Amino acid sequence: MALIPPPGAPHERAPRTDPAIDRDLRDEEETLERSLLLTTVDKALAWARSSSIWPATFGLACCAIEMMHTATPRYDIARFGAEVFRASPRQADLLIVSGRVSQKMAPVLRRVYDQMLDPKWVISMGACASTGGVFNNYALVQGVDKVVPVDVYVPGCPPRPEGLLEGILVLQDKIGALGEKTAHDLRVEAEAG
Repeated sequence: MALIPPPGAPHERAPRTDPAIDRDLRDEEETLERSLLLTTVDKALAWARSSSIWPATFGLACCAIEMMHTATPRYDIARFGAEVFRASPRQADLLIVSGRVSQKMAPVLRRVYDQMLDPKWVISMGACASTGGVFNNYALVQGVDKVVPVDVYVPGCPPRPEGLLEGILVLQDKIGALGEKTAHDLRVEAEAG
């Protein structure tokens, strides 16, 4: 229970005429502007999407070992918002293609990509997935971008886990930048393309 000290006590209440008590809230617009966070729904949605990426694995060769290593406690991919690798494409919004893609595997890759819900992104991990690597023959697809659209390329043979983490950070920046575009910008891009 709070006790109100009587007049004359060492701790008197401030008089009612004190400007700190009696003030007009309309005079404090700059304080109000500093205490409010204003954004658009697009920016908030882009921030949420970039902060929680659900990767699906498509590990085909030695790069898959490095991709699995990013989920270990040493590299901890979860601190970047990519908590759990999903086995179902319906639960994922990021497809990490790691390793060489054979001609027989290309339709399967496309089917997995088509089963993912929008919005979806693709990271091409390693030289084999990006360009075919050292395997320049008829049996392998010379770049996964011939089968699915790729958002981020992670170079290396195989790339280290830090490279994949950097690729995820680049993708997060790319997703976050989508919220900066206005509806007018998207309309202009659609009409031009």
